[in-house]
Amino acid sequence: MKPVCVFVLILAISASSVISATRFRRNVRKDYKMCVAEDLLDLCNEMASQETKSTAKIICIPARDRMECIEKIKERQADFLTVDPEDMYVAKNIPNEDFAVFEEIRTKEEPEAEFRYEAVAVIHKDLNINGIEGLKGLNSCHTGIARNVGYKIPLTKLKHKGIIGSLTEPDISPRENELKALSNLFSNACIVGKWSPDPKINLRLKQKYSNLCALCEHPDICDYPDIYSGYDGALRCLAHHGGQVAWTKVIYVRKFFGLPVGITPAKPTNEDPTKFAYLCPDGSRVPATETPCTWAARPWQGYMTNAAVSKSVDELRRKIENLNSIGSKNHAAWMEKILELNDKSAPKENKIISPGDYLDKANYTDVVERDHGPPFKSIRFCVTSDEEKNKCRSLTKASFSRNIRPRFDCVQEKNVHDCMETISEDGADVITLDGGFVDVAIKDFNLKPILAEQYGPTGGTYYAVAVVKRDSHIESFEDLKGKKSCHTGIGRTAGYNAPLYTLVSKGLIRDRNCPYPKALAEFFSGGSCLPGAKDLKYNLDAATSDKLCSLCGGEVDTKNTSTKCNFDQSESYSGYTGAFRCIAEGGGDVAFVKHVTVPGNTDGNNQEAWAKDLKSEDYELLCPDGNRAPVSDYAQCHLAQAPPHMVVTSNEKSDSLVDEIRNALISASTLFTERPDLFKLFGSFNGKKDLLFKDSATGLVSFNGDSEVQKEYSKLLSVVNNCH
Repeated sequence: MKPVCVFVLILAISASSVISATRFRRNVRKDYKMCVAEDLLDLCNEMASQETKSTAKIICIPARDRMECIEKIKERQADFLTVDPEDMYVAKNIPNEDFAVFEEIRTKEEPEAEFRYEAVAVIHKDLNINGIEGLKGLNSCHTGIARNVGYKIPLTKLKHKGIIGSLTEPDISPRENELKALSNLFSNACIVGKWSPDPKINLRLKQKYSNLCALCEHPDICDYPDIYSGYDGALRCLAHHGGQVAWTKVIYVRKFFGLPVGITPAKPTNEDPTKFAYLCPDGSRVPATETPCTWAARPWQGYMTNAAVSKSVDELRRKIENLNSIGSKNHAAWMEKILELNDKSAPKENKIISPGDYLDKANYTDVVERDHGPPFKSIRFCVTSDEEKNKCRSLTKASFSRNIRPRFDCVQEKNVHDCMETISEDGADVITLDGGFVDVAIKDFNLKPILAEQYGPTGGTYYAVAVVKRDSHIESFEDLKGKKSCHTGIGRTAGYNAPLYTLVSKGLIRDRNCPYPKALAEFFSGGSCLPGAKDLKYNLDAATSDKLCSLCGGEVDTKNTSTKCNFDQSESYSGYTGAFRCIAEGGGDVAFVKHVTVPGNTDGNNQEAWAKDLKSEDYELLCPDGNRAPVSDYAQCHLAQAPPHMVVTSNEKSDSLVDEIRNALISASTLFTERPDLFKLFGSFNGKKDLLFKDSATGLVSFNGDSEVQKEYSKLLSVVNNCH
């Protein structure tokens, strides 16, 4: 009997082990959803297809940008993403967040370093100063304008210690407040770079605070390249160009003086480290040959998840390590674009930690939050819909975390006219307007344009065109009489002013046919969608309004007709894309849009259900001379060359306030054009088009006065407005 009992016992133990193992396997996560910007989806899928030793599977989840990815991680629609410390800052400020940083991206040179880099102040060992207060009047060497260790960190920490004076003078911009404070603190300095993205502002500031360029190689230029700029350049400035304090990274101090760095042994140089010391935040000093005292540190980049996934990331960590090995061998593009890894970096497991605690341990949170109020300045966008307000709020978070000042804010009004009035009364600061509304803003609301959108190859202008289907029998503008028309919106350039001007110029609508909206309704007797035509401020009779709104559909996808003929995006056939959608599916015979509208919504360039199968070859341009042309021939076949959409503000604002608006918006435009994966400033937002800026914009440039295109457009407006 004993052998039988033993056998039964073995079976019981084996069964128990099998059950336990099964349960264990069920608890091991095998699929991990990685969120990436939609523009990087193909690269992510290529990465996910790689065979690795890890059995984990990565599934790529597209999002608009990192801002939306962070939301998807929070909402459990995705599991992890690659993040910078700035993204961690955004994440930690989301209500009820439970994010976790589970892996770092470290350099191979310093694989055991706690932080990506540490900020230090270096002085001559025998410099006679009494504590931190002794910095006043010194010659100071910096890495460059707006850089972390050479600018943001010393500014932030010296402000907290009361060494720097006021940074909140209301009559000058945040950047000028900083420059003025540094100029007053130091006798001379070298701070190279673009002090403003606007060349005129940049030059004015450098002339006004010229002592901050005095220690540079080329004080009159004060820009890169300069041998006294950058991490080692600041030390060169200290050692050989009259500098008394240099703000730089620890790793560059050690390299400059020939000391060992991480796993790299010492390499002797001609510099003598025994003559220099670290200046500590408490005013003490440490020899440059010893462990430094730091002012702040920048955390590593890394990978972030949520609490639900953070309990089972071991296999994901192995997967990332395997992918790094494969990507390194093959020099794969996805390695840097998706995982933010290269041949000098590697993933490193860290103790799971919240993003807030991760930033705080580096003493870095206040560096990101660098804002020197109160009073806190802001640039208030005026928006006209909930969707536009949501984009504005997302831009606000992304921009603030990325050091764009002043911070942005959002004010919502019912329509564009209310926004113009609010800005004129100082209830908001900026709005982007079509050229037709810019004219109204100047004449009726005392506003002025300060920035212009750019549109790729055509620069700062665009072409208003008339689009018909290729199989249409319409051959001339005369043939449009009695047909059905699709417009971007009443009062707008491509969809209203340009076609109306063309019809008047050709005598198809007479000068005496006032008001013109009524004449337009009579000409297009088949019906129209002219968004905004139902607005009471246009004083249109009910019959005219009904005709001009007859083709409109409201929110077509949800069948919500309560928004029918609204001027904003709540009308599906509003705007450039909406007007084209009107001809594509809404029964229109002609659509008045801009030259990039058709190519932007056909041939797979718009993946929405209504557009994904459309072909550009199925549409043509209707020319004013009675011909038709391919959609690519807009330069020869158009109704008008229109000025760009422009950012306007109150004419009552001082030059310095206008400068800071320009500076902040151009900075945001520059950053997010180069890195749309961080935040997609130009392009659709949650499926809605042309919010804050036109989707087709590629950037913003400073605008100071009339252009030739603007003057010609003003002549067009004088004809169109002559009958209202």
